Amino acid sequence: MKEPIKLMVVDDSAVMRRVITSIFDSVPHINVVGEAVNGKEALEMIPHLSPNVISLDIHMPVMDGLTALKHIMIKYPRPTIMCSTLTKEGEFVTFDSLKFGAVDFIHKPSNRRPDALEKQYADIIQKITLASGIDMKSVHCFKPGSRINLAERAKAGRTKVKYVCGIGASEGGYAALLNIIPWLKPNLPMSFIIIIHESPKNIKTFIKYLKNECAIRVQPAIHNAPLKSGVCYMASGHEYVTAASSDTGYSLQVYDSPFPNRRGSINMMMFSLAEVLKDKSMGIILSGSGDDGVEGMTEIARMGGNTFIQDPRSCLHKEMPVNVHKNLRSTRIFFDREIAGEINKRYSL
Repeated sequence: MKEPIKLMVVDDSAVMRRVITSIFDSVPHINVVGEAVNGKEALEMIPHLSPNVISLDIHMPVMDGLTALKHIMIKYPRPTIMCSTLTKEGEFVTFDSLKFGAVDFIHKPSNRRPDALEKQYADIIQKITLASGIDMKSVHCFKPGSRINLAERAKAGRTKVKYVCGIGASEGGYAALLNIIPWLKPNLPMSFIIIIHESPKNIKTFIKYLKNECAIRVQPAIHNAPLKSGVCYMASGHEYVTAASSDTGYSLQVYDSPFPNRRGSINMMMFSLAEVLKDKSMGIILSGSGDDGVEGMTEIARMGGNTFIQDPRSCLHKEMPVNVHKNLRSTRIFFDREIAGEINKRYSL
């Protein structure tokens, strides 16, 4: 029989610690092994309790959650989920926590909507369970000062576009993208089109966040915008984004998806890259559930383009890359932190 997941809860509120721990009272595969009231206490307890997963609040006295997270990733790497009233999709602090090594985030349970509590609890249980399956050897902790100098952003757009890379992601994709986009060189002869199955509002916030993190330019995908080298165009799964060719180069075609809940926008984007760019196309599938991207990646490979998937061991949700690999055995597999280096090496002038 598989051992229960050992969870440690870190929160300065005794009430919230009690609420969170009570969620797992009737969950046999998760066992709360300890509670800490701040980051300093958590760091002292981790070597003794050896938790498999840590739930970590952000605002705490003595040592806050982000500071504790950095220490955890260096000293005692563990799958860590941020749990706060601030950690929700579309908040900068959420992306900060993912940047520093957190694998996911949970909004603290709230009784303001008692009818939604059951779903909140189910989401928390699922996220703790999924987090326990991540191989921490694959998790990359962001190191300030080790990125490309932001002054190099001026090099974007100077080179003619020869290649276009399409990237598809869903749940868990934010963390993977934070390990890829900030490390891409801006002088590559390549454009990037990214589709994430998240809400358009959250994608806009993510774009704003990345503008301060990357040498490559990051901007929304806009209809008829020309594709430029060293630029990343991002859209939600609620849109169909495709590439078109003309005498002057390549451009974007962007339309509202008629079936946003069916998750076909990644396939649509990759089909267009395969058709328009042939062997100059590239496809990458990151963490997410479902199978959107399987057919598109297969078509890119058929046309001679390169295909990468994120190693499932580093994925919060493994379905998307696993499904691609089942159907396309030739695809290359990399941890998310390795993908930018591979692209820079293969496509540098």
